[in-house]
Amino acid sequence: MALDQSAPPATYNAPQKDLYDVGEMPPLGHVPAQMHAWAIRRERHGEPEKAFQQEVVACPKPDSNEVLVLVMAAGVNYNGVWAGLGQPISPFDKHGADYHIAGSDAAGIVWAVGDKVKRWKVGDEVVIHCNQDDGDDEECNGGDPMYSESQRIWGYETPDGSFAQFTCVQSQQLMPRPQHLTWEESACYTLTLATAYRMLFGHEPHDLKPGQNVLVWGASGGLGSYAIQLINTAGANAIGVISDESKRDFVMSLGAKGVINRNDFDCWGQMPTVNTPEYSAWLKEARKFGKAIWEITGKGVNVDMVFEHPGEATFPVSALVCKKGGMVVICAGTTGFNCTFDVRYMWMHQKRLQGSHFAHLKQASAANKLMLEQRLDPCMSECFAWDAIPEAHTKMLRNQHKPGNMAVLVQSPRMGIRTFEDAILSDEP
Repeated sequence: MALDQSAPPATYNAPQKDLYDVGEMPPLGHVPAQMHAWAIRRERHGEPEKAFQQEVVACPKPDSNEVLVLVMAAGVNYNGVWAGLGQPISPFDKHGADYHIAGSDAAGIVWAVGDKVKRWKVGDEVVIHCNQDDGDDEECNGGDPMYSESQRIWGYETPDGSFAQFTCVQSQQLMPRPQHLTWEESACYTLTLATAYRMLFGHEPHDLKPGQNVLVWGASGGLGSYAIQLINTAGANAIGVISDESKRDFVMSLGAKGVINRNDFDCWGQMPTVNTPEYSAWLKEARKFGKAIWEITGKGVNVDMVFEHPGEATFPVSALVCKKGGMVVICAGTTGFNCTFDVRYMWMHQKRLQGSHFAHLKQASAANKLMLEQRLDPCMSECFAWDAIPEAHTKMLRNQHKPGNMAVLVQSPRMGIRTFEDAILSDEP
């Protein structure tokens, strides 16, 4: 069987009901009236254990160009933490719904399709990328859909994410599920992988080329673990940055050329005011960090690209150590949003500062193809049960999660299942 094809859907007997327990399979294609979901409400904004609460809500119905997916497993990402906190914005300020279902990664089964959907049918096994747009402006038709005014992130800027038994998405969000992966492995990679892919390959002329050097912050995390693999696959050199020595071997195993522990340096946080004694001390320590990069790349060889996402804590150093004419590309600010840097090094050395936000379908599909072809490891480190969804987000908020990516089971009854048929026949609790 081809890598992008799934087996025909299994046949089984199941009663038609208006609500099913989590893990209980409805008849294929039967859409119940209600579903279980982890919901966030505006008045509950706060840390995950407070913000996420289980509720029974109406099951969505697909519009003409939409697809309803039964969620087998979902991925855990930092935007779920942000959605719970209501920071940097409240998702309710974007979509205005009464409640918010977070979750921007999922693997599942097509359960119902709109009357204009042609590429997908009931029973198809899919993964979901999280970019939505209205599809009717110039950027969506010949430009870059990520620049469309209608662009939004499913599960963060929309109210109907993956932490529910069913989710309703645009048909263009679907991609084939890698059949060699389990449901939970399939669910954990799309957001971070596609984000990393666009950061590295989506910003010409600074798209990654063989032989170049890239500094990767948070190299053991979800974004970093894919960045390392993509850089290695492209024939370039990844220099990973970690904050815990126990993660060094993991990052090297992904193909990094070298690893630096940022705890060996003291130049983090907002940059001191230029031309003060504090700035001089910071600059000395930042250059010490730069020399640690040279120990990997060669003396005087600065990195062509910096893969940024911590933001406030690391950005001043990123802007300094990037080479002349190089690029600092940033997709988040997990340590804070007030980024500072010495602009003299930016303009005099003609460096590029590039914001990057997820990926459009062609980029997400190219990244997914690498997973379908088994060129990448999903790096799933932890999988949580349905009831532990708040706990998983709390671990991410506290930076207590293991290296790699986290997933949660939704309709899949246990870990290790690779087919819909196994999920139906499983007698495990």
